[in-house]
Amino acid sequence: MSQMTASKNEIKDINLASVGEQRINWAKSQMPVLNSIQERFLKEKPLKGIKISACCHVTTETAVLALTLQAGGADCLLIASNPLSTQDDVAACLVKNHNVSVFAIKGESTDTYRKHVDLALSHEPQIIIDDGSDVVATLLQNKKELVKNIIGTTEETTTGLIRLRAMEKDGVLTFPAMAVNDSQTKHMFDNRYGTGQSTLDGVLRATNILLAGKVLVVCGYGWCGKGIAKRGQGQGARIVVTEIDPVKALEAIMDGFQVLPMAEACKIGDLFVTVTGNRFVIDKHHFELMKDGAILCNSGHFDLEINLEALGKAAPNKKTIRPFLEEYTLKGKKIFVLAEGRLVNLGAAEGHPALVMDMSFANQALAVEHLVKNKGKLKPGVQNLPIEIDNEIAALKLKTLGIQIDKLTPEQLNYINSWKEGT
Repeated sequence: MSQMTASKNEIKDINLASVGEQRINWAKSQMPVLNSIQERFLKEKPLKGIKISACCHVTTETAVLALTLQAGGADCLLIASNPLSTQDDVAACLVKNHNVSVFAIKGESTDTYRKHVDLALSHEPQIIIDDGSDVVATLLQNKKELVKNIIGTTEETTTGLIRLRAMEKDGVLTFPAMAVNDSQTKHMFDNRYGTGQSTLDGVLRATNILLAGKVLVVCGYGWCGKGIAKRGQGQGARIVVTEIDPVKALEAIMDGFQVLPMAEACKIGDLFVTVTGNRFVIDKHHFELMKDGAILCNSGHFDLEINLEALGKAAPNKKTIRPFLEEYTLKGKKIFVLAEGRLVNLGAAEGHPALVMDMSFANQALAVEHLVKNKGKLKPGVQNLPIEIDNEIAALKLKTLGIQIDKLTPEQLNYINSWKEGT
């Protein structure tokens, strides 16, 4: 049962707040870059009076981001960006101890999720923080009268940016959208190291299988796929990559992995992880060719990468074996699906470690500040954060790790800026 509090919140259980506080404090201790931004925000109040609706995975790390925005003076409302990714104790803590409006319940239905998206827009936000672009898409399709309030949006994911660029192409994106995912201090670390580790964490929590010796099929070799392949290799798995992009396929080969079309990979895989951002990457005809005992999971944003509707029709006798592990019996063989085909790293585990989310959410906080500072000056459409912000975050991260780097001497600066000197 959910719990409503004066229509400002919808969470599972307010009594979980004390547990949530402890876990948020632990995450905060691992996020020194965001903490430094929070301290500055508390003094400067750069977001004073700004209404923000954030659609994010409601985790301990997201809580630190929400508290940073609140420290900056923002009126922040938070909803879940995935029905399975909410940590209910975190939601309770934000509501009870920090007066943040939260609409998120782990395991909420799709209808409840959509209701929460509508509630996020009913907040009449000036800034939207999105994770998959559902809030922006709903705004542009169903709540166009609210567009006049929007200063801009920030987007956390590759999938969300694909959607935003489609909106821009169609001429409907009439405000700036900051591509947080494309910042180097986000995708090169969060997508690779965060997704790589947290995905396998989710797989192991759901199954307790031994990865060593298994054939791990990684569907998609973007930054997330690279991370999963590398972490899986480190655990002793034999990696097979499927791709549609010839450059990425060549890169996977050069990284030492086998590359096969899915029609062949599906015959030999023990564990499949999809990270493509597209639908039906694993489809009906693939299920029929899979080995008995094949395990399927998704670490792409939406739950469409595996065609579960087709699998359900072919194998109607589904049963739950253990939390987040469902068994489908298909013509005498068993196929297992983790976390209902949703994000396995957030459904069956806790998502990315705080140390890497520190940089991702520093990007989010500074992207929001950038939008507010430059209200009315930025062109509509998708755009990157200034490289200066990327470099600032990287420099802060190095400082917190106690690492120093070299600086160019005046002679070196002169050399690289001159065309007259050479061999």
